[in-house]
Amino acid sequence: MRLNIKCKLNHLCIAIFTFCLSVRFAEYFLIGTDKTVIGENVLHKVVGIIVLAVILKSLNLTWGDIGFQRNGFLSDILKGLLLGSLCFMISYGLEFSILALQHNPAHFEIYISSFSLTGFQVKNTDFLFFALCILFNAINVWMEEGVFRGLFIKTLSESNSFMKANFTAAFLFGIWHIVMPFRSYINGEMSFAAMALMGIGYIILSGIMGIKWGLLYRMTGNIWVGVGDHLLNNTVATNMLHVISLKGADELQIVRVMAAQLISFAVVLAIYYYKGRKGNK
Repeated sequence: MRLNIKCKLNHLCIAIFTFCLSVRFAEYFLIGTDKTVIGENVLHKVVGIIVLAVILKSLNLTWGDIGFQRNGFLSDILKGLLLGSLCFMISYGLEFSILALQHNPAHFEIYISSFSLTGFQVKNTDFLFFALCILFNAINVWMEEGVFRGLFIKTLSESNSFMKANFTAAFLFGIWHIVMPFRSYINGEMSFAAMALMGIGYIILSGIMGIKWGLLYRMTGNIWVGVGDHLLNNTVATNMLHVISLKGADELQIVRVMAAQLISFAVVLAIYYYKGRKGNK
């Protein structure tokens, strides 16, 4: 009976992931919402939230059961924002230091990058674009944290250890992100070797981020700290606060993101094991 339940839960997670990934591919390749004035592939995230709501209802679960509790949500989101802000302050400093050593002076610019109707990328500084960026990324984070951390970790933990459930959810989260380099390869923007290297990098980096947010979910019992950290990464660090050098915009963005995520991962991992040892005393 236990083995049967385990198989059903594992198959449910794979089915949900496969469906959501299929919709994600469809939007990236057939619709290309991010290459319109909207600037984000947000439609498949809306579909993901709808699917999540249907699954929760069918399993007799509430949003609170997968970590979206109402009590203390604002303070926990602020903790996540603080964690992300401190780590990105360090990584931005590292980015500027590298550029300075290359004799490539740089400065900050605040804008939202999107595409015009002619296909060229433009810088938007109107309030509306900042509001839409936050809104679309809030939908993005709600879907990804709800599915990959909330639902997957909860259901997989029913028949597996937390760490195994967390690593499985993080691996799926890594696979979730290979659609971007794959599209670049299909569009002729990068070679197969570059796509493979970038895809592996996405799996590793996104996997590390997924493990980190899973640990935060485990420690706090809710999804909100991870939501705050995830939201800051997706809005401020990658879409709003840009580093402009002589060679263009955000040439070392990947260094910035990787450094911040590795630092925050180390901090969260240290806290997790410290709390674990303290709890065993």
